Amino acid sequence: MSKIQAVIFDMDGVLIDAREWHYEALNRALNLFGFNISRYDHLVTFDGLPTRKKLEMLSREYGLPAKLHGFLNDLKQVYTSEIVHAQCKPRFQHEFALSRLKAEGYRLGVASNSVRRSIELMMEKSSLAGYLDAVVSNQDVEKAKPDPEIYRKAMALLSVEPATTLVVEDNAHGIASAKAAGAHVMVVSNPNEVTWDRITDCIKLAETKQGTHA
Repeated sequence: MSKIQAVIFDMDGVLIDAREWHYEALNRALNLFGFNISRYDHLVTFDGLPTRKKLEMLSREYGLPAKLHGFLNDLKQVYTSEIVHAQCKPRFQHEFALSRLKAEGYRLGVASNSVRRSIELMMEKSSLAGYLDAVVSNQDVEKAKPDPEIYRKAMALLSVEPATTLVVEDNAHGIASAKAAGAHVMVVSNPNEVTWDRITDCIKLAETKQGTHA
């Protein structure tokens, strides 16, 4: 039976309740040029995708000039940073979960479709950076989620195999990415569900399933 050796977290919607922050920041930038993403489209179509992919979709479907992509992407990151500095704070349940997992010998990582600067800032502001052994952003891979590359790279950095890895995810793109990478997946609907006891229950379940198929 293969024992779980690593836990890799998505960030937005898992460790950080940042969905609204990304929505607000991107729309603030888009509004300067008369464009807007509806809340419905944000939740149903764009959730979990990197900003560059969202901008490509807006150009294809709504005529957003492609020459604005670079400027809008940079501006969106500036606005996101402002929100993070104002609102991102430590959450005891997450600090407790990661500190316990770390003390128990698990290797920990974050794999997110966000840019590295945003990940590092949010992990620092939430006091989680010190527990992480690896961080993978959308800038570190050729293809972002739902492609499995981002989780394969995270597992390689942690020196673990898919069979010994648990991924914690919240949206369809990330779940598809983790499953395609071959990892076990714990699905949550929001950061409140990311607790040490739930993670350890999922680890035990994953190990039990592997034992029955050995």
